[in-house]
Amino acid sequence: MQLRRLGLINYRNYESVNLEFTSKINVLVGVNGSGKTNLLDAIYYLSFTKSSLQPVDPLNIRHGQDHFLIQGAFEMAEGAAILTAAFQPGARKSIKENGAEYRKLSDHIGSYPVVLMAPDDVDIIREGSETRRKFFDGLISQIDREYLENLMGYNQLLKQRNGLLRLFHQTGLRDWVALESYDHMLAVPGQRIYEKRKLFMDRFIPVFNRYFEFLVKGIESASVTYVSGLDETDTIAGCQRFRERDLALQRTGFGIHKDDYRFLLGSEDMKKFASQGQQKTMVIALRLAQWELIREEKGFRPVLLLDDIFDKLDDYRIERLLELVKNEFGQLFVTDARPGRTADLLRKINASVSVFTVDDGKIDLTQ
Repeated sequence: MQLRRLGLINYRNYESVNLEFTSKINVLVGVNGSGKTNLLDAIYYLSFTKSSLQPVDPLNIRHGQDHFLIQGAFEMAEGAAILTAAFQPGARKSIKENGAEYRKLSDHIGSYPVVLMAPDDVDIIREGSETRRKFFDGLISQIDREYLENLMGYNQLLKQRNGLLRLFHQTGLRDWVALESYDHMLAVPGQRIYEKRKLFMDRFIPVFNRYFEFLVKGIESASVTYVSGLDETDTIAGCQRFRERDLALQRTGFGIHKDDYRFLLGSEDMKKFASQGQQKTMVIALRLAQWELIREEKGFRPVLLLDDIFDKLDDYRIERLLELVKNEFGQLFVTDARPGRTADLLRKINASVSVFTVDDGKIDLTQ
C-alpha cells in the first residue's frame, strides 16, 4: 500500500495543500510548530477516521473556518483508491472510499492501515494501564474486526452497567437482578476479548523481541507480559465479588477493561528503572512489531509514520533503526526539526528520499 497524493483543506494549520509522495522515504523538515506533525496526522485520520492529536473533530478545523476535508490517493494491489474524510459542525462526519460513503466507520478500520510512531508513545510505558490497553486494542482491532466489534459491544454494556450503579447511588434502590444481568452480558464479549488478547500476545512477543534485540544488538533485554483478572476467575464471579465496592465507587472495578501489560527491562520495571533512551527503544520495538503483524495479516506493507523519533536516541540506535526501515519497510514519512541531522543520517545509509520543507502550513519539495 502506498499513499501517492494527499490534499488538505482547512485541516489544522493548513488552508489548502496538495502533495505527491515518493514510494519510499518522504522527509518533512521544519521548525517546531510549522505543521509537520499535522501532516502525518492527516494521513492517520484517513486510516483511523479520527485524529491522533485531537479526537474532538471541531478542534481540527482551521481557525476561522467552518469545515475541513482530507483526501488521499492510495495505490493498492487491487488498484487505485481515493479516500475522503470531511467534517462540518452540525453534520455527520463523512468517510468515503471512491465516492461511496461508509455506513459504519468501524467498517473502514484496518482497510488502509498506518503505523504511527510519535513522541508521546513513551506514555505507553509511563502512564497507567488504560494507555497500554489503548495501544494493544488499537493494534488488534486493525487486524481483527471481530475483536473490534466485541470491544465496542463490551464498552457499551460497561457504560450501561456503570449508569445503573450511579442510579442505585442516587436513589438508594438496589435491583440485584438487573445488575447481575449486566454481569452475564459482559461475560460473553469479555471472555472473547480476553482469549484474543492472549492469542495475540503469543504472536506479538517473539516479533517484539526480535526488533528490540536488533536495536540494542543484544546489550539489553526487554519483555512484555499480559496481565488480566480473568487469569484467576471469570467475569461473573469477579463482578459479584466486588459488588459492594462498585456500589460505593459507582463504577465497575472488575473485567477486561482493567487488564494491563507489564513492561520489563531485564527483570526490572521499565517505568521505574529505564532511561529515556531505553524507554524510547522499547516503544519503537512495539511499533515495529505492530507494523510487521499488520503486514502479515493484510498481505501488504502498511504506511509507516515516524514523527520526531530521533529525540532521546543515541546515534547507534538511530543508525540501527534507519537501516531497518530502509531495507525492510515500504513507504515511510519522517519528520525532523533539524534538517542537517536528517540529511547526514540518510546519507550514511545511502537512502533515496524526497525532502519537503514545511513552513507555517506551507510545503515545498526541496529535493
